[in-house]
Amino acid sequence: MEKLKQIYEGKAKKVYSTKDENLVIVSYKDQATALNGKKVGTIKGKGKINNKLTNHFMKILEKEGIPTQFVEEISETETIVKKVEIIPLEVIIRNFAAGSFSKRYGVKEGTKFENPCFEFSLKDDSLNDPLINCSHVLALKIATKEELNTIKNYSFKINEILKEHLLQYNIKLIDFKLEFGKTKEGKIILADEISPDTCRFRDEKTNEVLDKDRFRKDMLNENYGYEETYSRILKN
Repeated sequence: MEKLKQIYEGKAKKVYSTKDENLVIVSYKDQATALNGKKVGTIKGKGKINNKLTNHFMKILEKEGIPTQFVEEISETETIVKKVEIIPLEVIIRNFAAGSFSKRYGVKEGTKFENPCFEFSLKDDSLNDPLINCSHVLALKIATKEELNTIKNYSFKINEILKEHLLQYNIKLIDFKLEFGKTKEGKIILADEISPDTCRFRDEKTNEVLDKDRFRKDMLNENYGYEETYSRILKN
C-alpha cells in the first residue's frame, strides 16, 4: 500500500494517509524524547524495534479478544493500521511503584502493588499531561461512562496478558501507558504502541533496566534496553 500525504508527526512516529480512507501508515522514528519533550535525542534502531515489538504485542492481544488498530507490517519501520480518532487520554497501569508515582506519593521505587494501579492523564503536553479522574473525563466530554468502562476493562485485561507473556522472557512489567481510539463506526480499539518507549521493563531477576528509562535517566548504553528486549522476545 502506497503512502500518500503526511497527516501527523509526533515525537516518535509519522502518520501517512493512503488510498483507503479507513487505513493509514505509521512510520516509527529513531528520535527519543523524555520529560514531556524537554529531552530529545536519537537512539539508533529504535524505530525498527518499536514497530516490530508493537506489532508482536498487538497480534497477541487480538488473539485474546482485545480489538487493536493493527493491520499489516509492511517494512521494518512501517505498519498499516486502522484510522482512528484518538481519545485524548493516556491510561497508565502500574504493577510496581516507579517514576512519577514514586515522586508524587513518596513510595520507594520497586514497591510491588497488591493490585494493579490504574490512572488517567489528559493527553496534552502543553499542560504536562495532568492526572484526571473519571468525573473530569465526563465533565470535559472526553468519553462517556460506557466508553470509560470499556477502556478500563480492556486495560486491566491487557495488563494480565502482557505480564504473563513477558515472564516467558524473564521480563517484569513495571508499568505502561496505553492509548485508545474510536473507529469511524464508534468502536473503541487499542491504538498507538506498546514498546520500551511506553512501558517500563525490568529483568525479572536482576531488575536491570530494559526500556527508555536508560535514556530518561542518562544511563550508559541507552539503546541496550531496546535491543535486549527485542532480542529476548523476537530472536528466540
